[in-house]
Amino acid sequence: MLARTLAALCLLAAVPAMAQDAPRTETVHFAKGTSSKTIKGSIKGYASVNYKVGVAAGQTLKVDFKPTNASAYFNITAPGADAALFVGSTSGASATVKIPSSGDYTVQVYLMRNAARRNETAAYTLTIAAR
Repeated sequence: MLARTLAALCLLAAVPAMAQDAPRTETVHFAKGTSSKTIKGSIKGYASVNYKVGVAAGQTLKVDFKPTNASAYFNITAPGADAALFVGSTSGASATVKIPSSGDYTVQVYLMRNAARRNETAAYTLTIAAR
């Protein structure tokens, strides 16, 4: 009986997480002869977008973010990492990161929980450069 109760509680605890939208993933390709790209997009509620950017060790990844909603931010995460290299909610709307190892880095655009709960929308301009 106790095992069933615990299993039911675990299932109920997982429901809010399943209600959140899975992030959309897009691969960023730079046009021939360029090393940056500007992306215009939007997010709503718990939806987020993961932009994958191939970067070589020693390069600098620069990201500039201009959202229409003050609760919209971005993070930068290395391939396979559990924690972000850059956290926009504490570090701001612009990042310059020296890349330690080659791979596909993720720039995640998201709304903070307070705005996501209210199903708010944020349009944004995101400029990604690798040099």
